[in-house]
Amino acid sequence: MPPADDAPGLVNDAQVNGATSSTSTAFKAGDFISDEPRPMKVVVIGAGFSGITAGIRLLQRVRNLDLTIYEANAGVGGTWWTNRYPGIACDIPAHSYQLTFAENPNWSAFYSPGPEIREYLESVVKKYKLMPYIKLQHKLIRSEYDEQTGKWQLTIQRTNLEPTGQSDTEDFVDTADVLITGIGPLNRWQWPDIQGLETFEGKVVHSAQWETGEGDTSPTAKWEDTVKGWKDKKVAVIGVGSSAIQIVPSLQPKVAHLSNFVRGKTWISSVFGQRLVAEISKNEGASNYEYTDEDKKRFLDAKVYNEYRREIERDGNTAYQATLLGSPMQEGARNLFRAEMIRRLAKRPWIADHILPDFAVACRRLTPGPGYLEALCEDNVEFVPDVIKQVTPSGIETVDGKHRDFDIVVCATGFDISWKQPFPFIGRGGVTINEKHQPHPRTYLSVAVDGFPNWFCLLGPNSAVGAGSLLIVMERQVDYAVQAVLKLQRERLKSIEVKKEAIDDFDEYLESYFPKSVFGSKCKSWYKMGKEEGRVVALWPGSPLHAVHALTHPRWEDYDYEPLDPGVKNRFYWLGDGSTMADTVPGVDSSWYLDPKAVDVPPVPA
Repeated sequence: MPPADDAPGLVNDAQVNGATSSTSTAFKAGDFISDEPRPMKVVVIGAGFSGITAGIRLLQRVRNLDLTIYEANAGVGGTWWTNRYPGIACDIPAHSYQLTFAENPNWSAFYSPGPEIREYLESVVKKYKLMPYIKLQHKLIRSEYDEQTGKWQLTIQRTNLEPTGQSDTEDFVDTADVLITGIGPLNRWQWPDIQGLETFEGKVVHSAQWETGEGDTSPTAKWEDTVKGWKDKKVAVIGVGSSAIQIVPSLQPKVAHLSNFVRGKTWISSVFGQRLVAEISKNEGASNYEYTDEDKKRFLDAKVYNEYRREIERDGNTAYQATLLGSPMQEGARNLFRAEMIRRLAKRPWIADHILPDFAVACRRLTPGPGYLEALCEDNVEFVPDVIKQVTPSGIETVDGKHRDFDIVVCATGFDISWKQPFPFIGRGGVTINEKHQPHPRTYLSVAVDGFPNWFCLLGPNSAVGAGSLLIVMERQVDYAVQAVLKLQRERLKSIEVKKEAIDDFDEYLESYFPKSVFGSKCKSWYKMGKEEGRVVALWPGSPLHAVHALTHPRWEDYDYEPLDPGVKNRFYWLGDGSTMADTVPGVDSSWYLDPKAVDVPPVPA
């Protein structure tokens, strides 16, 4: 718990911005230029979409900045660096799954493969010259807020690769005025809790650590090269989440036999943007479309490309209505998907009895899964709905007593979705974030937590979306964090910390919202930390556009502050000696307000 409002050193907004009498003769104006930016040291954790975006915006908007981005992996891209399983692709249209300011008119297909997304992120890093600020193979292993200095003490584990190919690690401590984490919710994969898995004498592979030992095993290898030796193998795939749904149709033609062990039920939807795919491909049943050279040439026209992007965005944003219980779009989607799944399982109609859900569409992560249901009907594929009893040295035994032999077991069994950190993350008074997140995470607008000053979280609890664009939400979270950095710098503040009562109010809003959405329905989902019922901790309480609206203009009154200068209470101390840099620093243009870029010209009414 943070100190009470009257605790020494911690003051609220009204106090730090002016609680003392204006008639006091003891006050002395600051001996500094009012708009000269004080040094700000910001550390960003993670070089995926959010960490890259944060680095770009910080360098763009914050002067006198000391920036470091620590990335645990050997390359940038986050989840698109670590995940290399067969068939990995984004189920969001490629032209929607890119940054607003970094357009790519050269996507190969409507739905782009994973390696292409990683290459896109690498190109963004190169374009904005961000690599000098990124430290690869640097992993955060401890983070603690120092109340006396107002800085984060960060222990970083650096991996050093030796010429022999072996590596060792060393730890060092860094500090930050502001800490921004962009590590995401789905970054720590986990093995399934199945008896005997460790006794299997064949090959065991996890979807999130695709290291098969076959062919090229480098992070940039094509997955096809890692399964060249599997054509005579019997393979088990455990799971029916988004990874398994992509893996099964990709492996099916490359192995002798495949058994998919499915314990739960799920909706297999039409591809997102189906109407647009059908229009551009001129094929009503198309599940993807490869862009032609003519398409890409047409996209070079900025107006044409912008309108195409906006059409895709509009299509995605309208899907929000389908997440509301009882809405016509929800009922229409349920009827459409049910009929479509039954049609695609016509060769083995009995599978529908085991996989078709009775819960609402989108209650759990909705997955299009092109080719998955068709693969389940192939001669070399077995759909196994029976619960696994144990893994043996030679295969898998189900609870009905049947044993199947396998050469390879693929665990597409997901991630640690507890929102707990695997390392000490400590705020005021020694409280850890894991303690703070009991029994579930509580945040302020998904970006801040009381007791953890000067920390902003990107894509943390309650920031994912069930429809529409996640990246525009992430971009606004970055903007929010950058505005906080600028406020700390501009107003000479030591700390900014969200008030507990503000978190209580947001928590109350969450509780009131989700019962009217499909996400509050009964179904096992990572949205609810793997539970069937209970608190929805992954999703924003509303549409993506609603999140953008909420994050665009920070409510600074919801925060408490500490002044940087000890003993200062006057709200105008940050105004300094009465001058600006343009008044006193040679070379700074004192007519900056007439720069065409600075003049806000109102339109003349028609």
